[in-house]
Amino acid sequence: MRRVLSFFAWVFALLVVLPGCAVTTSPEIAAPTAARRWYDAVDWKKAGDEATEVLRGYLRVDTTNPPGNETRGAEYMGAILAREHIPYEIVEYAPGRGNLIARLDSERPMERPLCLLSHIDVVTAEAEKWPKDKGPLSGALDEKGYIWGRGALDMKGLGALELMTMVWLKRLNVPLRRHVILLAVAAEESDSGGVQFIVDKHWGKIGCSHSVNEGGMGIHDLLVDGQTVYAISVAEKGVLWLKMTAHGEAGHGSTPVPGRAPERLLRALDRLSKRDPDPVIHPSLYELAARVGEQTGGLKGFVLRRPTLVRKFVMGKLLENPPARATLVDTVNVTGFEGKKEPNVIPSEVSAILDCRVLPGTRPIDLYVELRRVVDDPNVTFEILDAMEAGQSTWEDPFFSAMARHAVDGRANVVAGPALSPGYTDSLFLRKKGVRTYGFVPFEVNKEEMNGFHGRDERVSVANVHRGLRALFRAVVDVSVAR
Repeated sequence: MRRVLSFFAWVFALLVVLPGCAVTTSPEIAAPTAARRWYDAVDWKKAGDEATEVLRGYLRVDTTNPPGNETRGAEYMGAILAREHIPYEIVEYAPGRGNLIARLDSERPMERPLCLLSHIDVVTAEAEKWPKDKGPLSGALDEKGYIWGRGALDMKGLGALELMTMVWLKRLNVPLRRHVILLAVAAEESDSGGVQFIVDKHWGKIGCSHSVNEGGMGIHDLLVDGQTVYAISVAEKGVLWLKMTAHGEAGHGSTPVPGRAPERLLRALDRLSKRDPDPVIHPSLYELAARVGEQTGGLKGFVLRRPTLVRKFVMGKLLENPPARATLVDTVNVTGFEGKKEPNVIPSEVSAILDCRVLPGTRPIDLYVELRRVVDDPNVTFEILDAMEAGQSTWEDPFFSAMARHAVDGRANVVAGPALSPGYTDSLFLRKKGVRTYGFVPFEVNKEEMNGFHGRDERVSVANVHRGLRALFRAVVDVSVAR
């Protein structure tokens, strides 16, 4: 997306006849005066060094999913909480699949709790493809100041910051107007069994109104060269997972016969690949673009602050970029196949697994009906494996404002604003309970570092850990300190 604004010669001709209406960005909600006394009550150098060591130890705990063994990670966090006299419990939804709940209570709660959410499990890693001394379970600290390990970005990094935010609230005895809860769950990388267990069986211990979880982080050169944008997730697409099965007569592989199951499946997939849904811009994109434009100024800023010009000139570039396109349309992606694998046998049934993601405003059932219409073959059936509607939260909220404010505080050429995530996280389950949930990881990364997500060489800089702890702690204090 770095070149989305390389069209300014075209824009000049339109400025008079197509000026559009500038987006007025949402006003910032000021930090309460009572919070400011705590901003630098922490020795941030020592706190950042301590958080670095906590993260390194956490990365060495093997919670690879499958099988998970998240209780190991919960016990690691629990040992730190116990040293600080912070009460906690570990509740397992299956043997070895533990969730940690810790809380700091307000003596006079005036608001519902704030939840610091993370998941303990991490995805698998091809250890042989990582540097020998910087493996996925090493927690190694290299000479360039990077901490290596599976989960550094997704998402033990944020989990360590949330843990240490709790620790510092307790050490400083910050007076709270709401309970602050640390919730670290199992199985996010598979079926979200951990958070579903908490919501179904232990919600009375949580009951939060707001939550921060994984999601947006600071991306260098996201919209404008030289600028870092924190796209804080306020919405996530919903899920429709399907098994599409083609049926036909079985036969011998030596003789192609029209109407057999594999041929029908290929035809159905071809039709799905050719669907061309109309793009839908989520309001958060206009708000984020306007905030970027407000800082950028000049002609770029003029364009980015006007939805008409964003639709006219930026839309095409967004649709060419797969991650950006995924935020604009309901997507259908083939993620696997099922069927017999005998070379000389044509099976009577073959299936494709479809991962479909739906925008806010689209019901999964509506996309299901559309896909059946597109395929238009009575010999192709669909089975719904899972379905969940999209979720969203308003960005006109004190907690969102606090995170955005501290993400950019004291930084030049850094912007924070709301965004729609093309994926989904455990936040969807909290939003179903009415929680305002935001995706905010206070790290700044470039495109190379982003490749570590579910890939090799995952790492995060010590500078990010230092800066991120400060930003998260201050944001939590802003919305939790007694006035």
